[in-house]
Amino acid sequence: MEKRRFGKTDMFVSVLGFGGAEIGYQQASLSTVERLLGSALDAGLNVIDTAECYKSSEELIGQAVKHRRNDYYLFTKCGHASGFDAKDWDPRMLADSIDRSLQRLQTDYVDLIHLHSCSEAILRDGEVIAVLQRAQEAGKTRYIGYSGDGQAALYALQCGAFDSLQTSVNIADQQAIELTLPEAVVRQVGVVAKRPIANAAWMSGSEKPKEAYHHTYWERLQQLNYDFLKQDAAEGIEQALRFTLSQPAVATAIVGTTKPDRWLQNAALADKGVLTNAQLLSIRARWNEVAAGKEWVGQG
Repeated sequence: MEKRRFGKTDMFVSVLGFGGAEIGYQQASLSTVERLLGSALDAGLNVIDTAECYKSSEELIGQAVKHRRNDYYLFTKCGHASGFDAKDWDPRMLADSIDRSLQRLQTDYVDLIHLHSCSEAILRDGEVIAVLQRAQEAGKTRYIGYSGDGQAALYALQCGAFDSLQTSVNIADQQAIELTLPEAVVRQVGVVAKRPIANAAWMSGSEKPKEAYHHTYWERLQQLNYDFLKQDAAEGIEQALRFTLSQPAVATAIVGTTKPDRWLQNAALADKGVLTNAQLLSIRARWNEVAAGKEWVGQG
């Protein structure tokens, strides 16, 4: 699998990473996660991303692949209290959350900790950034980053404190392509694309998905009405994923699943490389035509 340089860090990351939200929220079994991550690591995966608020995700990852710690870069996030008796973004809670994540992941350090989608005002205050910087100085994380979208993400880049930006980039969410990705390139900040296949929200057809989390993308895709989504499901997933990976700033795109073979299937699609210039221009032109005048901001 192709590896890309992650900003100005020393990491070369697989273009397709693993996102740990689904295994936590869907309560995947340990045996499923062991099979899923084991086969993915064997196939070239080297980015595993999770967070403090993904229920059992950190524990599952720690148990499943702690014995292969040198085979992958481990990313997590902090920000939500998620079990602590404190408010989100409380600096003391953040420090405790980082320590808890290390315990859950059964490791002495992570390669990257992202602040989990806090507001621009909280970033500007500076206390949360200082917590991550202290964790870095203590060797608990090698690099620090911000996970989020819109103006807060732009400020996170411009303030110069972060090595990474995790942000939404996909066929239904293209604000970052003009707002933040160019700035990330200039500042040599590594970019993790989340939701790279737009949650496959189009797969429910004309019926709105049951999960509210998917509604915004489904509504947008109904209006965008891309021709390639009218073909078979595999073709839609392929073009959506390759569109995200065709953005020059994107180093890795994280896809979550609880199905042991799904990561390998997506990896085969990623291995087909970037879209043609004509394909990219067509998708961008359709977005610009339909999104014009609408408040289609990046989705956290």
